[in-house]
Amino acid sequence: MKNIAVVGLGYVGLPLAAAFGEKRSVVGFDINVKRIAELKQGFDFTREVSTAEMALSTGLSFTDNLEEIRECQFYIVTVPTPIDEFKTPDLTPLVKASETIGKVLKAGDIVIYESTVYPGATEEVCVPILEKISGLKFNQDFYAGYSPERINPGDKEHRVTSIKKVTSGSTPAIADEIDALYAGIITAGTHKASSIKVAEAAKVIENTQRDVNIALMNELSMIFARLGIDTHEVLAAAGTKWNFLPFKPGLVGGHCIGVDPYYLTHKAQAVGYHPEMILAGRRVNDNMGAYASSELIKAMIKSGQKIANARVLIMGLTFKENCPDLRNTRVVDVIRELREFGCDVVVTDCWADNAEAQHEYGLTLIDKPEKGGYEAVVIAVPHREYAEMTPAEFRDFLKPQGVLFDLKGILPLGDADLRL
Repeated sequence: MKNIAVVGLGYVGLPLAAAFGEKRSVVGFDINVKRIAELKQGFDFTREVSTAEMALSTGLSFTDNLEEIRECQFYIVTVPTPIDEFKTPDLTPLVKASETIGKVLKAGDIVIYESTVYPGATEEVCVPILEKISGLKFNQDFYAGYSPERINPGDKEHRVTSIKKVTSGSTPAIADEIDALYAGIITAGTHKASSIKVAEAAKVIENTQRDVNIALMNELSMIFARLGIDTHEVLAAAGTKWNFLPFKPGLVGGHCIGVDPYYLTHKAQAVGYHPEMILAGRRVNDNMGAYASSELIKAMIKSGQKIANARVLIMGLTFKENCPDLRNTRVVDVIRELREFGCDVVVTDCWADNAEAQHEYGLTLIDKPEKGGYEAVVIAVPHREYAEMTPAEFRDFLKPQGVLFDLKGILPLGDADLRL
């Protein structure tokens, strides 16, 4: 068996490395020294892989030393692919990872990328870097593949091995070898794409499709609010039809849905096509934080609250429930808008790391909200701890005439004063 190096040990890389480690030798590589030290102790701050699961992965080892992955033959890249402040793809982590691998790349090696990119990025951006740094020739000395990650952070049912895996390779023979590699751990099976570009495109449209569908729900919620209709009631009624898609309105953040569409639109514009629907969906979703904040302010005014210096409790900061991931969370949009209105915003989250919240957004999380201390409470993220609370428990945090805003619709109709 060829040895594997997984480069990048975040929400994607670690579960993949652990799965491979149950079957064969795999080295998890990351430049974050603190992260490697924690993993060697069996601690994963992402909570994606438990200490017990790591113990089962007997073939897995961790390192931040490049020399310790030099003897590997498969290099699987699982680094983030974010966007910059101008909503343009930021390929810096991918470029740096390719430069790193280029230093140890040998004849016969295969580099597989899992990071979300636009169609063509692997062969147009990454491969030339590998060639330049290593001095080797693509598809003669070394090979490449693309197998998009499908990790769903916080989801304990859909794990890396139970989600069907799309694979591809730079030659037919390499495509077969890469497919066989993943087939060894993916119990749900694999789908071998005809080319790397097809696999890249498949990944980027998965989240683009979800983004556009959620944008439709968000737009509908704004329409129904003006009509005095509860959106969730409408969706429950429409959902009785067998082929109605069960999307719901809400904030759209995270490292995938709120980012991937911009990779596709970037490439589309580069080849002379201006995408209309995708960017329209992005505009709707990017503005939902401002819309939610304005709706709350209106409700507070109607209830007789004074807006200036009003204390507002935000419950939940992560981009999704039951997950500590703060990347690209759109809850910060609500916080910033409310502060623009002059509110005193307080944030709590039973999953998020306070140090990370401070570093990423300058926010200090509180552990225990004050009972009877707030003019408004916003249930922003439906962590299971919050979903198990009763409406009365949420209202305990409110002052008289305070407003309870159920942003995610976790409470029954009528138990909150406002919801999308």
